[in-house]
Amino acid sequence: MRLVKVAVIQMACSEDHAENVDKAENLVREAAVQGANIILLPELFETRYFCKQQNPEFFEWARPFEKHPVLERMGSVAEELNVVLPVSFFERSGNTFFNSLAIIDADGQKLGVYRKSHIPDGPGYLEKFYFSPGNSGFKVWDTRFGKIGAGICWDQWFPEAARVMALQGAEILCYPTAIGSEPTDTDYDSCPHWTITMQGHAAANIMPVMASNRFGFEKGISGKSENSYDVTFYGSSFISGPKGELLEQAGRDEEKILLAEFDLDQIQKLRSGWGIFRDRRPELYNVLLSIDGSPIISEIQ
Repeated sequence: MRLVKVAVIQMACSEDHAENVDKAENLVREAAVQGANIILLPELFETRYFCKQQNPEFFEWARPFEKHPVLERMGSVAEELNVVLPVSFFERSGNTFFNSLAIIDADGQKLGVYRKSHIPDGPGYLEKFYFSPGNSGFKVWDTRFGKIGAGICWDQWFPEAARVMALQGAEILCYPTAIGSEPTDTDYDSCPHWTITMQGHAAANIMPVMASNRFGFEKGISGKSENSYDVTFYGSSFISGPKGELLEQAGRDEEKILLAEFDLDQIQKLRSGWGIFRDRRPELYNVLLSIDGSPIISEIQ
């Protein structure tokens, strides 16, 4: 029996960077007091979601992975509390910028970095201006409390990403997120679609899924760019069980810590018993390697 308690943190982010990091640390500490072993914070929690507009000044907020002040601080917190922390951050590598996630183990060591693979570009979510597509590939980290895979926000809409991490041995999938209203269609609510998509990843791969979102209204900065959008982030962070069941979900407008406990050995037995990985037919899936669904003809007949 390998019991692990996971926590998902939902929080609002202000314009004060130090205030956001202080709040994140306090919520991590609160989750640890409640027994959490793996604690997930939202995407880019250090700042307001700056991708609502195109502003070159925001590139100044990026920092290298090595010696990143927030990662160093969270590393000390992880070691003190004996918890695993996937920490989202704006990364600069030379003259290239990434939307990244550092995996910090319970001894405070940084196990590595994942760089967001799928980069959205639409009103209110202008990420292609800031981030290059990640070059890390999808990864799984063997932490003190289990093997975790992680994607970042837009990655969560792609079942291929979840399956790759499952094939690499992931036992839990983590998705830090920043998602909310659609500025050009205020009547559209993507929240139910967003939730059920990730529940599908949990069910298809028979493993828990953690999704951490921010909440609250964030106004665009007028005069700083041609396109500046207001976004209301809808919270609704959740934890899904290995059958796709919705175990815990926060409201749309509340600071919240969600908790759930899993027996990873029992889930492994369930996953093995279903045979979904045994019965895969990868030789039939090569069309997935094309961009438009065209068949790929092997040179070896």
